[in-house]
Amino acid sequence: MRFVDEFRDPELGRAAAAEILSLVEAGRHYKLMEVCGGHTHSIYKYGVDDLLPANVELVHGPGCPVCVIPMGRVDDGIALARTDNVIFTCFGDMLRVPGSSGSLLDAKAAGADVRMVYSPLDALRIAKQNPEREVVFFAIGFETTAPSTALTLKRARAEQVTNFSCMCNHVTIIPPLRALLESPDLRLDGFVGPGHVSTIVGARPFEFIPTLYGKPVVIAGFEPLDVLQAIAMILRQLHRGRCEVENQYRRVVPYEGNLRALEVMAEVFELRPHFEWRGLGFISHSGLKLSEAYADLDAERRFRVPGVRVADPKACQCGEVLKGVIKPWECKVFGSACTPERPIGTCMVSSEGACAAYYNFGRFARERAVV
Repeated sequence: MRFVDEFRDPELGRAAAAEILSLVEAGRHYKLMEVCGGHTHSIYKYGVDDLLPANVELVHGPGCPVCVIPMGRVDDGIALARTDNVIFTCFGDMLRVPGSSGSLLDAKAAGADVRMVYSPLDALRIAKQNPEREVVFFAIGFETTAPSTALTLKRARAEQVTNFSCMCNHVTIIPPLRALLESPDLRLDGFVGPGHVSTIVGARPFEFIPTLYGKPVVIAGFEPLDVLQAIAMILRQLHRGRCEVENQYRRVVPYEGNLRALEVMAEVFELRPHFEWRGLGFISHSGLKLSEAYADLDAERRFRVPGVRVADPKACQCGEVLKGVIKPWECKVFGSACTPERPIGTCMVSSEGACAAYYNFGRFARERAVV
């Protein structure tokens, strides 16, 4: 990749759309899931869906790290933020995610010392600057961001920063995909695989999807031509009767993944027996926690955390959106009671959330669909 414009070329986009049209069969409906929220935003920002035939439908998956955080974990974070002598740090998206009685931003407004950071190293720096205070980092994300958290914890240990700890909410991508494939609610023809996660885990972990479930997977980049090419590759597999994992994002994703990052993660983290996902319930071995070797840096062991499960608001249908069962505009509160400024659910908050993508980029498409 030399210039980003090469991946946004209109002529190449039209050529890819023509190839897609040549691969679809009349009378057959194709339903493809883009797992990553970054793909959802690219699709609607660049109008990729408008280039597809009417019988090729894209649905959204559980690949937005902020969207899958359940309300109970948000409440746990707020409880930590309100603890005396604590500086609570998190990424910007998490500030507005609603808990059962407000958000971290509301807690900050009420006097809690909540600070936005751009990386876990920022949180570690705050801890070194405030040795008399306890600094907690609220870690979220899939395997994409877990290595940076792991390396920060290793640095905290090496530099003997004893007032730093981590509340780990990292999750893994394979268990929720397996849960979706086992669900009777959703029938899919293929997957646009997550590009960011795959830079760490590689393409190999997705082989169970074609092997056990007979669905093709194409790991894709995030530019509009990346997405179009990935869709064409999936449809080409279906047209020719093939079913395998392909890697469209080879310029970034090695098939075996980032072995050094995986090694660091294995040292610092271990799998939880189960972890709750917003709208999806508890999924076995889908979350990470700090290993015994790093237990002294675990905020959930250092502080009292409520750990209470909280039901989603009845009006919120984030779970159905994350499972691809409904489109965001089919939710009754979409764009009315639930907006990016006043979100009810996480899918409207995150910069990778499907509802935010539809709200910001997909409104005209939604209006055409409704008409």
